[in-house]
Amino acid sequence: MQPFITKTLVTAAAVIIASFLLSGVHVDSSLTAIMVAIVLGLLNTFIKPLLIILTIPITIFTLGLFLIIINILMIKWAASLVPGFTVENWWAAFWFSIIVSIFSSIIQNITTTKNKSEEE
Repeated sequence: MQPFITKTLVTAAAVIIASFLLSGVHVDSSLTAIMVAIVLGLLNTFIKPLLIILTIPITIFTLGLFLIIINILMIKWAASLVPGFTVENWWAAFWFSIIVSIFSSIIQNITTTKNKSEEE
């Protein structure tokens, strides 16, 4: 249970950072950011794999670039599900996905490194 909570909080922090960096993305509060992290996690766990399977021909034809469209769709869908989270356009969703991915990776690596050094 702790890895889920940690990943959710890390993603929420990345959502807040991305909302500060992008003018087309608005997050009302830290609670909203946590809700966005949970909804994105659920969408990426259950819906995204189905979309990837259903769009294999398009993905192959576009050499994998269609996966970017699927990421944008997941973010736009999360924005429609979570009150207080808005993404104005497709470009904002594109850059939001990139920023959240980068910052989530950085924060996750920092927290993982700290946990490993504490265990030793």
